[in-house]
Amino acid sequence: MADLQDELHATAEVGELDRPDVEGEFESDVLEDEHGLAVDAGPEGDAADDTLVRAHALLAAHPVADGYSGLPWALRHLPWYDLELGESTIDTDVPRLREGHVGALFWSLHLSEGLVGERAVGATLEQLDLVRTVVEAHPEGLRMAHSAAQVTDARNCGRVAVLLGPAAAAALDDSLGILRALHSLGLRVLTLSGASWAGKNGLTRFGEEVVRETNRIGVLVDLSGASDATVRRALTISKSPVVFTRSAARDLRPHPANLPDDVLVELGATKGLCLVPLTAEQTGPSVRDVADHLDHVRALAGPECVGLSGTYDSGAAHPQDLSDASGYPRLVAELLGRGWSESDLALLTWGNVQRVLRSADFTARAARSRREPSTAKIAELDG
Repeated sequence: MADLQDELHATAEVGELDRPDVEGEFESDVLEDEHGLAVDAGPEGDAADDTLVRAHALLAAHPVADGYSGLPWALRHLPWYDLELGESTIDTDVPRLREGHVGALFWSLHLSEGLVGERAVGATLEQLDLVRTVVEAHPEGLRMAHSAAQVTDARNCGRVAVLLGPAAAAALDDSLGILRALHSLGLRVLTLSGASWAGKNGLTRFGEEVVRETNRIGVLVDLSGASDATVRRALTISKSPVVFTRSAARDLRPHPANLPDDVLVELGATKGLCLVPLTAEQTGPSVRDVADHLDHVRALAGPECVGLSGTYDSGAAHPQDLSDASGYPRLVAELLGRGWSESDLALLTWGNVQRVLRSADFTARAARSRREPSTAKIAELDG
């Protein structure tokens, strides 16, 4: 853990962790900003600096488990990249992950629109192979992980844990056998939207069988972007906590992927997890807007049911001061200023994702003792 702390502090921005001694270096309270302009370092500025220092210290102990990264798709379009040295053409690289205190990251296997059937399966396998290749090419910064224990091991070794998922429902090609094969290759999250068995009318009988099989093998169900009917049915039948990898509060911003208050309440009752995205479209243009959504979700679902989803490299615009993976300390500083306790922040950044990963594994072990792998076919169940 000491190595991780050293690496995290070594990459922090100058002036955030090691502020200059104002009395020793300056003859007045007038300092210069990054552009060389005079600014007044009054009590409010000192308080903001202190809060940012506290945010860095908290994140060093409880790093961010980021619920969604579009990096695999973004890397497909680059002729060359080096994530350990830094890559300015994308939102995510190892230096910025360390600067933002990111300890774990879910890499999306989502597809471009229109891919179905065998083409969707093939494209998903290609993305999965790309992720493995990228992680193997950056061993000093990244490490594959398939469980909560492996995530913790990666963190203790000073690496960012990479988890596979979410994948699109189309990647299954209506086959539970393909679901199990993808899980054996490391898939941890499946999105229930964009399939005939998970549409605007909710889950069909085959769709319900998909949920039961994800529970049996330990794949988390992602309901971001799913229809309201699918969301409500999945919350009812899933024995494992469900997740929303990119959803905020609809009451604050009426985006279709955001959640109404009654769903947030039910999510809290079932101990699921809402990962609030850092996107201008879903949460707003500022750090304060994102914090408002986090406050709202915590108030309705509870502190055990809210997390963070950077949604970087997905093509989305991001709030000011949260433009890439290095911005998490500024968000945590805003929450500290609002009175969030260290225990609630530790759940937000790290603990809640670990909990749902452990719960999925526990549910799967129990289910496998009672239930054989499903051989159901969509034609048999849905006609």
